[in-house]
Amino acid sequence: MALDARQKRRITILGSTGSIGTSTLDVLRQLGGRDRFDVLAVTGNGNVDLLAAQARECGARLAVTADENRYGALKDALAGSGIAVAAGRAALLEAASGDADWVMAAIVGTAGLAPTLAAAKRGADIALANKECLVSAGDLFVQAVSQGGGRLIPVDSEHSAIFQALEDDQRHAVERIVLTASGGPFRTWSREQMAGVTADVARAHPNWSMGLKISIGSASMFNKALEMIEAKHLFDVRPDQIEVVVHPQSIIHSMVGYVDGSVLAQLGAPDMRTAIGYALTYPQRAPLDVERLDFARLSRLDFEAPDETRFPALRLARTALTRGGLQGAIMNAAEEVAFHAFVGGRIGFLSMADIAEQVMDKLAHLPPASSMDDVFAADEEARQVAAGLIR
Repeated sequence: MALDARQKRRITILGSTGSIGTSTLDVLRQLGGRDRFDVLAVTGNGNVDLLAAQARECGARLAVTADENRYGALKDALAGSGIAVAAGRAALLEAASGDADWVMAAIVGTAGLAPTLAAAKRGADIALANKECLVSAGDLFVQAVSQGGGRLIPVDSEHSAIFQALEDDQRHAVERIVLTASGGPFRTWSREQMAGVTADVARAHPNWSMGLKISIGSASMFNKALEMIEAKHLFDVRPDQIEVVVHPQSIIHSMVGYVDGSVLAQLGAPDMRTAIGYALTYPQRAPLDVERLDFARLSRLDFEAPDETRFPALRLARTALTRGGLQGAIMNAAEEVAFHAFVGGRIGFLSMADIAEQVMDKLAHLPPASSMDDVFAADEEARQVAAGLIR
């Protein structure tokens, strides 16, 4: 959505209390705060104290908690501020459907699908940090963005890197997309070593500061599996054009290979604010107070092939891409259920992939989605099957 440079950008942040949301608010702060941005709404879940503080700082017109039981606490925290308060799923959809021209979609999990879809249908530019929109409903979501008339700008560091390295007039010459993966905290661990790890150990990422869900997804490489499926929809490439390479330093964020043998890569320090800032100011760039790479001090950049035996999530992603249809939604839903079971100490770390694979096989007969109702139905069925396996 093109804007006059003198106009304030109207912003909504879905999931402002998470790691991406807090980084987004820091970027807004660096780039002029209230003088340049009119924050229409911020949304969160249970952390209403942080949500209220964010709303006051950025001057949001509306603050929404997804947890209806926290409405009173949020209302009390914002008493006298003049900021409207709402709670629940319907309120989230209303916030997402507001008159923002740029929406940060940072609600983690399937819970972020409906609000992000509502913003896309209205025609907002979508800064996409939520993975489930494309993993679970890729074709339908891309169609909604196209029909709404907004732009879809990826915020994941890997997809942002590809977005930046793609030459618009050379899309036909793209040979491959190379997603980099840090390998997480268990890059060199055996399956036997990983079998007994706890959530506290799995969440300790060596490079990035992220929330619990994303950190453990990095450890299991389910994050990368989801990113493979996202890449297909974001960049309109075939599954066989999508590669993954382990790059422990997280300096090269991803690469695009062209038919002439050239490879264009985007590099930077591991800081999500760079990708967020680019999505906010695209197609321009704005100065950000983030770490600069010192090439003279970079002693080495390492690369290695991923081990799909130790990290079977990557193999499951290729299965989902090959089968197509609702397999992405099924894999994602099953993994979410398994993740919560792992964090709750009911299953082991390695069981997350086992459960996802079993659910994918059991529901492989489901036909492709023709509507979002089909997606939500498959998501619910996959969750029930996964819960049954865990019991």
